[in-house]
Amino acid sequence: MITFKNVTKKYYLSKHVDSLRNIFSFKKYDHLQRDNEFYALKDVSFEIKLGDCVGILGRNGAGKSTILKLISRITLPTEGEISISGRVASLLEVGSGFHHELSGYDNVFLLGAILGMSSQEVSTKIQEIIDFAEIGEFIYEPVKFYSSGMSLRLAFAVGVSLDSEIFIIDEALSVGDANFQKKCLDKLNTIINSGKTIVFVSHDIKQVEKICNKTLVMKHGQVEYYGDTTEGIKRYEALLTYQN
Repeated sequence: MITFKNVTKKYYLSKHVDSLRNIFSFKKYDHLQRDNEFYALKDVSFEIKLGDCVGILGRNGAGKSTILKLISRITLPTEGEISISGRVASLLEVGSGFHHELSGYDNVFLLGAILGMSSQEVSTKIQEIIDFAEIGEFIYEPVKFYSSGMSLRLAFAVGVSLDSEIFIIDEALSVGDANFQKKCLDKLNTIINSGKTIVFVSHDIKQVEKICNKTLVMKHGQVEYYGDTTEGIKRYEALLTYQN
């Protein structure tokens, strides 16, 4: 479903860019000092198969979120090839697509459109989404009156309702209380059992252990380990213990 072949993502971080004019000047950009190159990913290769649930672990700055953004096509690789088969549902910044002046009900349709759902698709799933989010009658109130937890629950409910082959999830299971988090995990298990593919970033090792059959461990933008989750967690814990 997903193949990374020698993928590199490079950024230029230069102290010499002192204005918006310079940022958009390709002539000046070409002359930036290459000492300020930053590799978010460097020569990364892996393959995720149909039905896999892959957890991505690594310390801050290891390249986890960059991988998700590349899979979601939010950004493009500097070098290498990425192949993706199937529709992708991305839950990277849960709730970021909401319009705060609109009701929760209207925002379900708005966010559904942003995530690639047709109005008809949303209409057939709207009650299921509302029930899952546990919003109740607040669904008809403007989102600006919602608590952060209510917004996150509603956004997650929309995201997991997509009829996609691949689900990209970044720390989304931190929404709500313990009961709602369990509900989210149960929903993901249902998705997994239906043969869908999940790529899941979390700092919660227990969550990764519960739902992931494979684990990708990243270190400084490179693959440290990819394979069985039990071994992957051991490698990650070793990084936390010994890496400076």
